[in-house]
Amino acid sequence: MPSQFARYVEPFTGSACLFFSVQPGHAILGDINLELMLTYKTVRDNPTAVARELQDLLPTKDKYYSLRNTPPDTLSEASRAARFIFLNRLCFNGLYRTNLRGEFNVPYGGTEGGQLPSSEQLRSASRVLKFAELKTCDFEHVLECVIPGDFVYMDPPYSIRARRTFREYSSQKFGDSQLAKLRRWMCHFEKRGIPFLVSYADSDEARSLSVGFKTRHVEARRNIAGFHGHRRKAVECLISNY
Repeated sequence: MPSQFARYVEPFTGSACLFFSVQPGHAILGDINLELMLTYKTVRDNPTAVARELQDLLPTKDKYYSLRNTPPDTLSEASRAARFIFLNRLCFNGLYRTNLRGEFNVPYGGTEGGQLPSSEQLRSASRVLKFAELKTCDFEHVLECVIPGDFVYMDPPYSIRARRTFREYSSQKFGDSQLAKLRRWMCHFEKRGIPFLVSYADSDEARSLSVGFKTRHVEARRNIAGFHGHRRKAVECLISNY
């Protein structure tokens, strides 16, 4: 990452693991996933209420399917955020997937996904999120907000023709046309002197994105796999203009 920047911008927020690690003083976080961004907003604004709701949820299979079948828009903000966190931790492999109606449809996976976050963990996340502007939108709408002085981190869904990859985090797919748009934004930031970092699985698509930019390769553990024995280290491309 650049040693200095005024604002951190991430248009494919997902788990926001880099954001939480860096803890920037000013940020824009965006994602097309409505439930995810509502959860971040509620954790930011009222972590105590979310913790209280989570404490009342028993991590059982029956409770999982009962909550999965509950329309999220019928719940309070705190209950809705707790539902998202609960389903994410107990679903198969921590996978996020919806059907064409936008309904979460991942089966129960048990408690291997880890413990539900504690009250202190939620308060800690809240403290960091208070420095972030949250947007629920397509990645281009987030990138339109970027100005000189920002640092942009982009970790898009992987769209790789040569092998099967999971890229359907919603009813909308991330494909070739979105990759072409991403490449145009990278060139735009280069012309304006705005530093960016793109992380992408090593592939022909990554090599197309990286033309004219600096690239280095690192090993990353892949957690989206049916069984622990199939999870392996994969090569990731880090593409930047600095």
